[in-house]
Amino acid sequence: LVIRDVSRHFGRRRALHRVSFECRRGEILGLLGPNGAGKSTLLAILSTLLAPSSGDVRYGEQDARSAGPALRARIGLLGHDLYLYPELTAEENLAFFARLYGLDRVSDRVHAALARARLEERAADPVAGFSRGMRQRLALERALLHDPRLLLLDEPFTGLDDASAQALAARFRELRADGRIVIVATHDLDMA
Repeated sequence: LVIRDVSRHFGRRRALHRVSFECRRGEILGLLGPNGAGKSTLLAILSTLLAPSSGDVRYGEQDARSAGPALRARIGLLGHDLYLYPELTAEENLAFFARLYGLDRVSDRVHAALARARLEERAADPVAGFSRGMRQRLALERALLHDPRLLLLDEPFTGLDDASAQALAARFRELRADGRIVIVATHDLDMA
């Protein structure tokens, strides 16, 4: 992933100004800064949800404009909103997103994701009754169901206790060892 001189303006307000960096397979990058620093805007650009006002973002040999849906299929995003349906069970949430991604072996993928999230025993429980840490673990596995090579996380440690935060950090290290690129936007210097 190569970002060169990326800027983004919203009218007269400048959210990003000439941001440049590179990430390779198996790297975790922390985007640090206070609220309003442009971290979420940069993640929106990297996820192809927002176009830069200027600059270039390259994913290997491709850019977002030329790669389109094929590129998006290789990106996982976990934003402020966890995109979980509280009235559905953990299993139903994951199955819904697996079908949305057009994945095969939905049941196998869902059960493996629940195991990684350490939620097998809560698979049939509605998400509305989950703690923030449980929802965060489930949402992370939702973002990983389609086996993305690039994972973008916006303030993933928000509202987590120490044990849940450490478990999340351990999961990031597993992803790094698997050769994924993980980009974490946070204002928490200690977690970074």
